[in-house]
Amino acid sequence: MLGILQLIAGFSAIMSLLFHFHRRRCCRDPLLPDWPLFGMLPPVMKNLWQIHDYATQVLHRNGGTGDFLGPWFTGMNYLATCDPMNVHHMLSKNFANYIKGLEFREIFEAFGDGIFTADSDSWKYHRTLLQSLFKTKSFDMLLEKIVREKVEKSLFPVLDHVERKGIEVDLQDVFNRFNFDIVCSIVLGSDPNCLAVDFPKVACERAFNEAEEFIFYRHTVPKSFWKLQRWLGIGPEKKNAKACEVFDKFLHESIASKREQLNKKDEKENDDLLTCLMREEEGKEHVDDKFLRDTAFNLFVAGRDTITSALTWFFWLVAKHPSVEAKILQEIKQEKEVKSQVYLHAALCEALRLYPPIPFETKQAIKQDMLPSGHEVGPRTKILVSLYTMGRTEETWGKDCLEFKPERWISGKGGIVHIPSYKFISFNAGPRTCLGKDLSFIQMKIVASSILRNYHVHVVEDHPISPTLSIVLLMKYGLKVQITKRGVEEGNS
Repeated sequence: MLGILQLIAGFSAIMSLLFHFHRRRCCRDPLLPDWPLFGMLPPVMKNLWQIHDYATQVLHRNGGTGDFLGPWFTGMNYLATCDPMNVHHMLSKNFANYIKGLEFREIFEAFGDGIFTADSDSWKYHRTLLQSLFKTKSFDMLLEKIVREKVEKSLFPVLDHVERKGIEVDLQDVFNRFNFDIVCSIVLGSDPNCLAVDFPKVACERAFNEAEEFIFYRHTVPKSFWKLQRWLGIGPEKKNAKACEVFDKFLHESIASKREQLNKKDEKENDDLLTCLMREEEGKEHVDDKFLRDTAFNLFVAGRDTITSALTWFFWLVAKHPSVEAKILQEIKQEKEVKSQVYLHAALCEALRLYPPIPFETKQAIKQDMLPSGHEVGPRTKILVSLYTMGRTEETWGKDCLEFKPERWISGKGGIVHIPSYKFISFNAGPRTCLGKDLSFIQMKIVASSILRNYHVHVVEDHPISPTLSIVLLMKYGLKVQITKRGVEEGNS
């Protein structure tokens, strides 16, 4: 019996040693110490509360690119990078070799087969279709009309109410509700009125928030673990399934309503994207309810959370920098068109650089490749790009890279400096560059200039500011502020 135990112990030791050397051979540039069994996960879990800043420190310490190995047998292995030339190579020069991949689609299951998870021909089809809807003058006009009406009819009444009562308000929640209403109006043609003075609880909006939070959870645990939870219907996966069920019901009811409207010959022409999509693709076999649901869900992600994130961090940064606020106000007094507000545009770019709404991106290689940094990439290698770190790199932005400095975006002639998208990557880069980039800036400028022209925004003293653990860079505790009216001479002269 003793001999058998000794044999088993010896065999286990040999296998452990061989596995250890195998990991060493696979990991040429380790980012962190590789713990037995647990890989490099322990220090990550210890610093999860500040994960983006921690990742920035680790990547800078290791030259911008290196290997992360998760616990043994979990498959949580990545090549992580913040090198702009690596990003340019993957997202532009050798675009065809780097895809989202099956594992990405599994993690982002709630997105379905929409544009964000699609690859190759499916992605090309989605992009061409949406581009035909977005890139029209009528859609630009529709978006601006809806945003301006929402500012006047919902945003101003809420802020006036908060100001009169002298109460604190979570500005991030205000933007969440505002943008959810905007997206519903643009995509579905209906306004759920989430933004109102009584801050109503709207089930579909809450479900949408929860569905996104659970996607980040799938990034932090082994695939086998969350899949087991999903199969058993327990833990976060149970809550995720419920949230998706609620939001899917909301979308499918909207789709059914649109189909009914389209069948009425006397129905007036609707401009919402879902109706336009149904007309554009009428008669095509693949345009079923699932296709419409997946497209709508992806449009909600693109049009709601990213702008909420950008505006929240922008107002916090402006509140911390009175000189920037003064320059924006001066420009607002001089200009009538939001498109000509250069300094405001620069300040928004600067906020997006420091706090990109999507803080990380993942890719998977199809074939063997070599990155510009000299790192080899094998087939099926998963690559994690830290967009957050890319905005805080001295080589790209200078020694003052951690400062909020809109002036870095303004040329000597007074225009916006062009920064290549693979360096300023908040709107992605290469063929997958965000279709709604220009529209997003218009929406953000309208909201930002409208608020700053009419109100002072004061961040509540000692309010904690830290990013939430999510796929979108929101504030964990919201942005608690107090609102005061701006004087006529000060804001509107």
